[in-house]
Amino acid sequence: MASYHLLQLLIITFISFAFALAITPLLIKLLVKFKAGKNIRNDGSTPIFSALHASKQGTPTMAGILIWFTVTILIVSFWVLDRICHIQFFHILNFLTRRETLLPLAAFLGASLVGLLDDILDLLGRGYKNRGLRFRHKIVFYIVVAALGAWWFYQKLGYNSVTVPYGPIVHLGWLFIPFFIFVVIGTGFAVNETDGLDGLAGGTLLFSFIAYSLIAYIQGYYHMAAFGGAISGALLAFLWFNIPPARFFMGDTGSMGLGTVLAVMAFLVNGSLVLPFIGMVFVIEALSFILQMFWRKVFKKKLLLSAPIHNHLQAKGWSESQVVMRFWIVSMVFAVLGVAIYFTGIR
Repeated sequence: MASYHLLQLLIITFISFAFALAITPLLIKLLVKFKAGKNIRNDGSTPIFSALHASKQGTPTMAGILIWFTVTILIVSFWVLDRICHIQFFHILNFLTRRETLLPLAAFLGASLVGLLDDILDLLGRGYKNRGLRFRHKIVFYIVVAALGAWWFYQKLGYNSVTVPYGPIVHLGWLFIPFFIFVVIGTGFAVNETDGLDGLAGGTLLFSFIAYSLIAYIQGYYHMAAFGGAISGALLAFLWFNIPPARFFMGDTGSMGLGTVLAVMAFLVNGSLVLPFIGMVFVIEALSFILQMFWRKVFKKKLLLSAPIHNHLQAKGWSESQVVMRFWIVSMVFAVLGVAIYFTGIR
């Protein structure tokens, strides 16, 4: 049985990578055709950021579509083929299940579509200050997506507690719902802050999804592991074209969707409290941005040259590749640490 599911995981990951890689040239052509180029802010409010990223002006964005489109096509296609053909091979590849993958897929698509709307409005010069959805409106949309997920976990799946690593099981009762919403939204926006350099978000997300796919597989959540494998395969194809110099950028439709589904997977395996370790780079990026805002509000000056911290390091003289590669290393080390903490302190 274990070999059966390992075969499923490996085949789906490979097919996802191959499919995403094959359709990427078409996606790039479409993004260029519809002039979906990144607009780098240059209004004088962020001079360091604008100078660091001026060369990226016009690079196609919204390429996160590649990832959620690939995963959706695969999961739906294999489910349909399994139902219609009744062939063992398609039955092996069918990884759509109500308990393990339906909710992550729905959360992935919901958050990704909100991000897509924001990206489109930004490109069209519509919305708040002609830069897409206003922050408060985005928050409302993402709260709706997260709240639906929280209700499903609490009412349908019976989740109402979290396990503290090396500590007790904490029964939250109905407080599980706001806790879930906070973690999901926080992870989405943390990943969104990380998506600022070529290959940075894609690489760090890859290590995080591999970590949770490994946890899911060992814990017997085989279909969720395959789901994580599909995301990982598509991320690899995305990185093929996103490493410096990037052919396209992820956009909110990728970063918000991927951050959201990463948090959902963490909850499904009862590993939400090791998410800060597995996603340590996202935590660092988000905290650096929050501290910058706090410093400017309270002390009327900047803590960092430019926030989040990857911009600060660039401004200090690190090359883009140095920042990205070193953050990948940090991400890999903490992903391994997070998996170790999970299996020694929670399982």
